[in-house]
Amino acid sequence: MERTVLADEHYELWVEETGNPEGSPLLLVMGANASGATWPTELVARLGTRHRVVRYDHRDTGRSTRAFAAHPYALRDLAQDAVTVLDTLGLDRAHVVGMSMGGTLVQLLLLDHPDRLLSATVFATSALGSGPADPSGAADAGLPGPDPRLLELWRHLADPRGPEEEIAWRVKHWRILNGDVLPFDAEEFRQLEERVVAHSGTAENPAAHALADRSGLDRAEELAGVPVPVLVVEAPEDPVYPPPHARHLAAVIGSARLVTVPGLGHALPRSAVEPLAQAVLEHTAAVDGDGPG
Repeated sequence: MERTVLADEHYELWVEETGNPEGSPLLLVMGANASGATWPTELVARLGTRHRVVRYDHRDTGRSTRAFAAHPYALRDLAQDAVTVLDTLGLDRAHVVGMSMGGTLVQLLLLDHPDRLLSATVFATSALGSGPADPSGAADAGLPGPDPRLLELWRHLADPRGPEEEIAWRVKHWRILNGDVLPFDAEEFRQLEERVVAHSGTAENPAAHALADRSGLDRAEELAGVPVPVLVVEAPEDPVYPPPHARHLAAVIGSARLVTVPGLGHALPRSAVEPLAQAVLEHTAAVDGDGPG
């Protein structure tokens, strides 16, 4: 089922519910400049065997309103959007899964809305106050930064490109994000981006989240007190948040459980779907008090 949710007077968000309508809710929170359609359909279906799965388009992505130039916002506003989605769907609590910037947003939910979360899973992300979640913009001296190949590619993130050129650029981006261990199937990711473009109705990417205000993210010291069960999934081949980012995040939270998906980078190829889904489902099943997924 698809619907729109009013985030504020300027932004409407596209939302989709799939999966087991009798299962506990699970909210998927995608990364920066990426729509909910970026979640692999195989992963959504696998999680949907147990859960009522909700995914949505962030502001300025997919079918949600694109208006950053006229109505700018902060990254922390995107965390509030997740709460608004839950409110509108009448969901008091949900499991949440966040990737990349989505992991940053989930950390804000852990701090500001712990009563709305049954559990949290984060992966391919960094702790608040470090990496891109450092509001000062300075790299944490104790943690490695992104692969230089990505930094060079990101210089051209907002360059004007035609539809075919844009898709080719995105596939090139995914090739680096995938890391160098799991096989990379360019056609698989081309098809993914063709689905994303068809969903959005445009190949344009305003890269608004790269421009959004990052203030209010330096709150890592508060994470030690979160009462919500947290799973941190380490992506050992992640070129954006290389090791030991995941272990640092798990240590900052303290009570978090850390698991590793071998070979996982900052992309979700088909070969990574089942081990990632299994890690998430084992975590949510433990919280829900029923058998493994």
